Amino acid sequence: MKNQDMATRVGNVPAPEEPVLFEKSVAGRIGYSFPALDVPQAKASDLWNSALIRSEVRGFPEVSENEVVRHFTRLSQKNYAIDLGFYPLGSCTMKYNPKINEEMAKIPALAELHPFWDERFLQPALKIQHDLQDLLARVTGLPGITLQPSAGAHGEYCGIKIMQAYHRKKGQDHKKRKVLIPESAHGTNPATCTMVGYEIVSIPTNPKGVVEIADIKPLIDDSVAGIMMTNPNTLGLFEDHIHEIAELIHAVDGIFYMDGANFNAILGVVRPGDLGVDVMHINLHKTFSTPHGGGGPGAGAVAVRANLIEFLPDPVVEKNGEDFRFNYHRPHSIGRIGGYFGNFSIHIRALAYMLSIGTTEDGSTTYLRKMAEAAVLNANYIRHRLREHFDIPFDRVCMHECLLSDAVQNKNDVTTNDIAKRLMDFGYHPMTVYFPLVVHGAMLIEPTESETKEALDEFCDVMIQIAEEVKSTPQIFAGAPTKTFRGRVDELRAQKQPRLRWTA
Repeated sequence: MKNQDMATRVGNVPAPEEPVLFEKSVAGRIGYSFPALDVPQAKASDLWNSALIRSEVRGFPEVSENEVVRHFTRLSQKNYAIDLGFYPLGSCTMKYNPKINEEMAKIPALAELHPFWDERFLQPALKIQHDLQDLLARVTGLPGITLQPSAGAHGEYCGIKIMQAYHRKKGQDHKKRKVLIPESAHGTNPATCTMVGYEIVSIPTNPKGVVEIADIKPLIDDSVAGIMMTNPNTLGLFEDHIHEIAELIHAVDGIFYMDGANFNAILGVVRPGDLGVDVMHINLHKTFSTPHGGGGPGAGAVAVRANLIEFLPDPVVEKNGEDFRFNYHRPHSIGRIGGYFGNFSIHIRALAYMLSIGTTEDGSTTYLRKMAEAAVLNANYIRHRLREHFDIPFDRVCMHECLLSDAVQNKNDVTTNDIAKRLMDFGYHPMTVYFPLVVHGAMLIEPTESETKEALDEFCDVMIQIAEEVKSTPQIFAGAPTKTFRGRVDELRAQKQPRLRWTA
């Protein structure tokens, strides 16, 4: 085991705290110079409405160009990144972003397009979106696709609005008021349903970590608008009774919504449409490797069954002979839900990823299946290596992520938070902690298909070393991390007394 601290792992050398740009400011110092004007100088107030012109920004730092460059370069070196090391975040899938995807998105002919151009000049872009829609329809088994949502939760909103529109068209929206949601669903699921006015009915998780049919049957009646299930669920487990659940929901004319955020675990293995799913969203920024750190950009494409296509947001991309067009003439559409036509650069990246992995000559998804199988294999490998050192709440074959808890370490008064902080001393970003909420002291680890066996072994060696430290020297956890640029912060104070802007 290479016991490297964070400074060594990411190529940084710990240094004294650097002053911020505001503290480096020197009155009159500038970081740019322009040649003398060769045309008459004009005042901005003569060209535009003076009410639209901002005066100088008070307190703005006056620094040289190299000071700016060094400042932001230092900040970037203090950040952890997927290009620097393994991201074990479960349910977030921070996996490697192949550089070919980035190159495709930067092609000037695509990057410089403007959405207000006439369709005649957008044909390459429309073809990209149409091809991506076609591939997503193929892997989901659901023929209707919209690329407009800008993130997973945005896709949820779109999908639930489609559910609502379906019932409204049938004149049933007044009685279809409930949506069933398992405890093991993503937290955004009940939030989304509440936003559109649905009543949430919670379904418990059985001792095996999945939903029990016997717990659903008593909840089924004519007031049920549908069910919203995350599959695989946030415990990293595949729901066993999907077919039976779909039949129960459809028997009362309900809609089966699948949260497809974890689609990378079953891509090419099973098509949700074949399981009875009516609507699902797909996080392109997770399953198809496009970047999604720091709040975006993202893409939450939504796939629907044929009878729901009429409700998709306007416009949809359609093929018209040899050309492509936007179809706005759809009277039952839920309307536009986002600006322009979605995060187009993310669509390019996702399509490049799918095409680079490839399909067979008959158009099947064999190679995409290998991607999912590798993700599942990696998660189970970690589960197997750590099972003797940590509590495994559901010790069975998992999908794309494995779930641990701090039950063993808690006996020595070491918590999940302590373990996560100590992990930072070894140069790793912590795993997802205290989620899902149904497991006390949860630690959710998702290796993705990108990591090698050597990388997984190195991570597991560190986790095992931490487990041994809990037994031998539990007192060291109270001060962890000690080798990072900042030590343990007061997280409660950061939430209650945030400082979001510079003050002298």
